[in-house]
Amino acid sequence: MTAWPATLAEGSVRLRPLRRRDRRAWHSTRLANAAWLEPWEATSPDPLAQPPASFAVFVADLQREARAGRAMPFAIEYDGVLVGQLTVTGIVYGSLRSASIGYWVAREVAGRGIAPTAVALAADHAWFRGGLHRIEVAIRPENAPSLRVVEKLGFRDEGRRPRYLHIAGAWRDHRVFALNAEEVPGGLLERWRRARAVG
Repeated sequence: MTAWPATLAEGSVRLRPLRRRDRRAWHSTRLANAAWLEPWEATSPDPLAQPPASFAVFVADLQREARAGRAMPFAIEYDGVLVGQLTVTGIVYGSLRSASIGYWVAREVAGRGIAPTAVALAADHAWFRGGLHRIEVAIRPENAPSLRVVEKLGFRDEGRRPRYLHIAGAWRDHRVFALNAEEVPGGLLERWRRARAVG
């Protein structure tokens, strides 16, 4: 049973592989949300590092990682429109069976449950189709919208990691949240559905 490529959906939220033909929609969404996303963007500590030469190269790099089983790069759609991206990265098998999830959504759709739904879909897929055991999300302590996502989903707070990731030009502290598959036997999506049902 292969975990990639995959298309996952819940209501109006759909995850599907990021494609080269997403270039126009992806760029336009990123441009419109530059100020909203920039404080949380990963950067390289190497001043000579160059960003991908084009969106096609960016997607090709992600697809190569996906074919190697090290990543799952999803576009997030809401009502059929690309509104963000979620990537399962750092996939490790062996005795660890772990991965990290990173995501962003456009500001105009934030607060509608899209990010928690996307994270729940991806985590369940990684656990139940990908055979992983642990999912981790690292969030800057100042990123209140992302902190609400993991809070809504019931991720375990594992504490602060000083100067953990290079973000917006400097090494930044992060709080790390995680869940293991056995902590959510019915799946994270089912937990999220129940949480929404009770308000």
